[in-house]
Amino acid sequence: MNIGIFTDCYYPQVNGVVTSTIILKEQLEKRGHNVTVVTVRVPEYQDEDPNILRVPSIPFKKWKEFRVGLVYPYSIIKKIHDLNLDIIHTQTEFSICLMARFLAKRFRIPVVHTYHTMYEDYTHYIAKTRINKRIAAKLSKVGSKLYLNQCASIIAPSEKTKKALIKYGVTNYIEIIPTGIKLDKFKKGLFTEEQIQNKRKELGIKPEEKIILSLGRVAEEKSIDVIIKQMPSIVSSNPQIKLLIVGDGPEKTNLEALSKRIGMERSICFTGKVPWNDTVLYYQMADLFISASKTETQGLTILESMAAGTPVIVRHDENIKDLITNSINGMIFQNDSDLTSIILNVINNKGLLKILSQNGIETAYKLSDEYFGHRVESLYYKILQGK
Repeated sequence: MNIGIFTDCYYPQVNGVVTSTIILKEQLEKRGHNVTVVTVRVPEYQDEDPNILRVPSIPFKKWKEFRVGLVYPYSIIKKIHDLNLDIIHTQTEFSICLMARFLAKRFRIPVVHTYHTMYEDYTHYIAKTRINKRIAAKLSKVGSKLYLNQCASIIAPSEKTKKALIKYGVTNYIEIIPTGIKLDKFKKGLFTEEQIQNKRKELGIKPEEKIILSLGRVAEEKSIDVIIKQMPSIVSSNPQIKLLIVGDGPEKTNLEALSKRIGMERSICFTGKVPWNDTVLYYQMADLFISASKTETQGLTILESMAAGTPVIVRHDENIKDLITNSINGMIFQNDSDLTSIILNVINNKGLLKILSQNGIETAYKLSDEYFGHRVESLYYKILQGK
């Protein structure tokens, strides 16, 4: 098949959508398909892959890491036409998605869409008052319904996402396909003890200190502040525990200020943005991975940590009910106040850490990138056969 993946987010940006898109492209190509990614142009970044088409773009006014496609040059449209695409797969809902819809209608190509983001959970970016947030949430639901009901099929990463879309009024076929991960990239033992200790030294973390890790986009909806606010009680019980926050985002400055305000700047380390290929080192040097987010559609970082053998502590959410079994392959906290005791109990229990690590690895291996590619490929064939 000739497949076009259209996305507003792609490398060098780092987030869950980018990770999923890269993995999908690689897996489809391994199966012998011709895959072209259409995305926004990023200044001073040059792709080595000739099968990536970039559209002129400008930075989004409020969030500079996001870019918006400006125009759809005739040269790009002609290149896409000449690809004789069998399937268009959109990964986002913005400027590049609009381009995909235009081309799909013009060239009569079926569209598959992966719904990565629950926008009703992100209204704080565009609305400040409670009433405006409600209006924004309503508009996001209506907009999602209108777009998705024009697609040949929708991919939902989880049961929670599928249920939400049906509630929005989406009537087209929805298939649940969680994004798989590159198991070889995250397997335990990729780094020597010397490499891990060198990175610790670089970050100012002593060999005897324990690391709890938060990794991903540093944004309000990730609720990293919940973890930071627990640090005084954690450190008072065990001063050898450090919180390592890996990633960048609009909330980083506020969280750094919060750390100083509560006197925890020496116990909390912010790395800023790191290359996606380096994230595995941080997983493997950590003793625990923590996610307090309630807005994940799948939680790829949770799965990556499990694959790396690092035990996870996650906030209770319908999204992870099929992934995490409490005290078996991870720990689940219901209330913010429970987090301190769970962290202290787990990090000092070598037997439990070992069980959580081993079972986490087994769970992750059931969600491989190869199986993900197979599932998406099968959906494409199903659509084309019924075309």
